[in-house]
Amino acid sequence: MKKTIVNIAPAVAETPCTKRVAAYARVSCGKDTMLHSLAAQIDYYRNYIMMNPEWRFAGVYADESKTGTKDNREQFQLLLTECRSGNIDMVITKSISRFARNTVTLLETVRELKSLGVDVFFEEQNIYTLSAEGEVMLTLLASFAQAESLSCSDNCKWRIRKGFEEGRASTCTMLGYRLVNGEITLIEEEAEIAKRIFDLYLAGYGLQKIANTLNEEGLYSIFGNEWHPTTVRKVLTNEKYCGDLLLQKVYRENHLTKRKCYNTGELPQYFVEDDHPAVVTRQIFMAVQDELKRRAEEKAPTVGTTSVFTGKIRCSCCGKNYHRKTTPYNIVWCCSTYNSKGKKYCPDSKVIPEETLKRAAAEILKTDGFSDEAFQMQVCTIEAHPGNLLRFIFANGSTADYVWKDRSRSESWTDEMKAAAAKKAKERYASHDK
Repeated sequence: MKKTIVNIAPAVAETPCTKRVAAYARVSCGKDTMLHSLAAQIDYYRNYIMMNPEWRFAGVYADESKTGTKDNREQFQLLLTECRSGNIDMVITKSISRFARNTVTLLETVRELKSLGVDVFFEEQNIYTLSAEGEVMLTLLASFAQAESLSCSDNCKWRIRKGFEEGRASTCTMLGYRLVNGEITLIEEEAEIAKRIFDLYLAGYGLQKIANTLNEEGLYSIFGNEWHPTTVRKVLTNEKYCGDLLLQKVYRENHLTKRKCYNTGELPQYFVEDDHPAVVTRQIFMAVQDELKRRAEEKAPTVGTTSVFTGKIRCSCCGKNYHRKTTPYNIVWCCSTYNSKGKKYCPDSKVIPEETLKRAAAEILKTDGFSDEAFQMQVCTIEAHPGNLLRFIFANGSTADYVWKDRSRSESWTDEMKAAAAKKAKERYASHDK
């Protein structure tokens, strides 16, 4: 029997007639000279790619003021996304250190691109990653780049810490101050805002009220952001406002992650007294610290402040949870927005007595008095709506509405509450007579 042999040639994938080439550029400093260098790199690569007839320009991806030890660079990540989408065949970059100084990041990225068929060309080292010797050379040279980054980081740390030992700040960008020629310089207009924050706090204002006051007056923070209790507190607790200087409050974890860590004894700190012009006197600053401590102790949570209603009541107006609040006369629940920012920010929310919540739950659940166990098992959420409407949402998905009534003053005041109010009034009148 005669054999028939047919030669089946492998299918050849169509290759584009031109290679889609992109470039990546980066400068690690935001100075004008460096940004000019970045612009020159972008122009260079655009012309370089477009001059090659076998290449098709696929864009230039450039990061400003981003360290090469991190892989969270916006343009760098966009470049990788385009490569993964099959829109780029080759990437050109100046050197290994421009691409990444972290050896692990570099090799992982190059290997991923290699698996996608994307070549990376490092001009300075003349390395093509798709070549046979490409990865061996990359491993060696990337290690040198990472060592260079560590050396540079150590030199910067030494310079900064040497400055700390001599009582010199490395940076100062805060409301009321700037670092000018190595000296902390007062900015009068901003300093007035900082001084006002101290005055308002000693006048009895809370952190949120101070923030609201400044925002309403259009007096924003140094970066143009609205004030919040946390940013107000940072001003009140910063020793620089009384002319002192505490150096090395924070430090960087390492030269790769650059994670900021608070110095809790890991490194020495340096305190410089009367270093620069003060915004407030040291007496005022210490009075504020004492008041902060006093208010914190006064508001410190006590045992048994939580309740079965905690996390269960939600304001239908702003979406925030209701919080438990103990007054001298009774226990109430109020919207957290209303409580922290005031009625202006959640005008339709109502303060609900805890007794009212218990009575409503007992009637809705048809229990003989309020039952913690029954409430926990059956009720998922209570929505507090305008018009004193409470909407109970149950575990099975059903709902039930309850409208509660505001109690009159005569009904809400017990004999004990009346006696306490009378005693307080007598004490107030007695102090006035003195």
